[in-house]
Amino acid sequence: MANRLAQTTSPYLLQHADNPVDWWPWSPEAFEEARKRDVPVLLSVGYASCHWCHVMAHESFEDDDTAAYLNAHFVPVKVDREERPDVDAVYMEAVQAATGHGGWPMTVFLTPDAEPFYFGTYFPPEPRHGSPSFQQVLEGVTTAWTDRRDEVAEVAGRIVADLAGRSLVHGGDGVPGESEVAQALLGLTREYDEQHGGFGGAPKFPPAMVVEFLLRHYARTGAEGALQMAADTCTAMARGGIYDQLGGGFARYSVDREWIVPHFEKMLYDNALLCRVYAHLWRATGSDEARRIALETADFMVRELRTAEGGFASALDADSEDAEGKHVEGAFYVWTPEQLREVLGEDDAAFAAACFGVTEEGTFEEGASVLRLPGDTGPVDATRVAGVRARLLAARDERPHPGRDDKVVAAWNGLAIAALAETGAFFDRPDLVERATEAADLLVRVHLGEVARLTRTSKDGRAGDNAGVLEDYGDVAEGFLALAAVTGEGAWLEFAGFLLDIVLEQFTGEGGQLYDTAHDAEQLIRRPQDPTDSATPSGWTAAAGALLSYAAYTGSEAHRTAAEGALGVVKALGPRVPRFVGWGLAVAEALLDGPREVAVAGPVGGELHRTALLGRAPGAVVAAGEGPGAGAEFPLLVERPLMGGEPTAYVCRHFVCDAPTTDAGELAGKLGG
Repeated sequence: MANRLAQTTSPYLLQHADNPVDWWPWSPEAFEEARKRDVPVLLSVGYASCHWCHVMAHESFEDDDTAAYLNAHFVPVKVDREERPDVDAVYMEAVQAATGHGGWPMTVFLTPDAEPFYFGTYFPPEPRHGSPSFQQVLEGVTTAWTDRRDEVAEVAGRIVADLAGRSLVHGGDGVPGESEVAQALLGLTREYDEQHGGFGGAPKFPPAMVVEFLLRHYARTGAEGALQMAADTCTAMARGGIYDQLGGGFARYSVDREWIVPHFEKMLYDNALLCRVYAHLWRATGSDEARRIALETADFMVRELRTAEGGFASALDADSEDAEGKHVEGAFYVWTPEQLREVLGEDDAAFAAACFGVTEEGTFEEGASVLRLPGDTGPVDATRVAGVRARLLAARDERPHPGRDDKVVAAWNGLAIAALAETGAFFDRPDLVERATEAADLLVRVHLGEVARLTRTSKDGRAGDNAGVLEDYGDVAEGFLALAAVTGEGAWLEFAGFLLDIVLEQFTGEGGQLYDTAHDAEQLIRRPQDPTDSATPSGWTAAAGALLSYAAYTGSEAHRTAAEGALGVVKALGPRVPRFVGWGLAVAEALLDGPREVAVAGPVGGELHRTALLGRAPGAVVAAGEGPGAGAEFPLLVERPLMGGEPTAYVCRHFVCDAPTTDAGELAGKLGG
């Protein structure tokens, strides 16, 4: 007879649906049952392709006698760790804390309040190698629960208190290598939406950091599949409703898997990350569309989000007033055929409706459509499209605008600085580099101020009260390093070093782990610590990337060691949840490639400097400058003379240098350009 797992969708749980064990899925009802019966919960965690999970299932969970004892004395709960990584993570931390190691199958005994009190992994059917049999463990736990309940409660309480005060057990020894990166790529391939681009189903979020990893992986290995997923995802987003076809810039996410209807809020961090990704896609492929999207997104950030002080505001609201004065989501962005006719007249309105996918029934609410480029209209007249866009944008500008959240968040401004600096350099837009520099100046002047520690936010040029967290230090350092590479101004390298020294002193724990708050920050019940990338790089991976780049610029062993220690978590998470550690995987690619150190003894903005910036080698660092003071700005330029009076490039990695070159084509070849 099938147990409760037969109703689930997890392949792993379904493998146990016909066990004689009366399994429950993880649910409040299971713990309520344990409370009612006054028995402990046996939590068994595994996954579909876990060898020893199958062995233990066959030996114990398919055995009628073992199952009968289990059912009588416990509420057995089965969890697929791939379906519930949260449950897995919480108890795996406890298992590792108690036993010094972890793994699957994971076997944990809990009170009805879900507090763990006894742990293990695989238990054999009879005693062997000093390990008790599973039956002995079950009987021992039952005896303790029945006869020594006070002791069990004390142990459980101690473990919970210990966990509350514990730091994350970092992700195994050593750095991610070829094997982990390959497993991560395979995992992404499985979750890739071949029809519509992107990963997973609805709602669908723009996977900027995963695309960054895919581009770096392609640059390093030539894996065409990685480039294809990156390029097709970027094309689908650029042509979808998630992208503002009139004003540029991206909305937060798509409510459907086809990228048609967005949640209309526009965030600085999404646009900064995506602007940089499209610039890097152009660098990899030369795609005109990628170039256009990168520049339009940069221009959107400057036009719509730049504050009077030179920083960048956090977000634009999703809602704005409609024609009736009601606050409605998307009112600023959507169009009906009638509205198109009012602005454009019959002919151009029909053309625009076909071009932008505006229908009589609408793709959004009340007959309105989100503009997109469905691409099934055949060849289009580019000049006519540009004219129509300009007229619609001007008309839209007369509508009530969405509200803007004006606070300047340090981390997100760091991401914007990196994006604008590189986009400006790639496409010969010095104005964008200037905007990046102004935002960086604001961060130094207001967010660092006189306290010499980073403040999380500012508004109207005044620093807020909250201390910066790890992501602020990591992302701002990343922005400063990108600015140093583009401008040749070593002061930005120095500021990045100052921030990263604070990371080493205040945010780093044992074994390379990082904390989200400083050692001297306000103490919470549990010190927050999350290495997974969600809408932005986690503080953990952002810091790892900046530490690695800074070490490449300066030769600092301490920063290199800290970067490698932090990447242990990517070794653990990359193969398991690649969608949620995209930036960590991108940093791993830089580590696997070196990263390369490029010193250009020659003019900033000259041909060799530009060639170096356009190199595709993952995470390569670039220092440019000439004259006797250049080495003082950048350690990489020390004792790097001109050859025959010509600008000269030096490329090194892993303590080995190529022969210097004065030829831009040769330099491009050395950097995958």
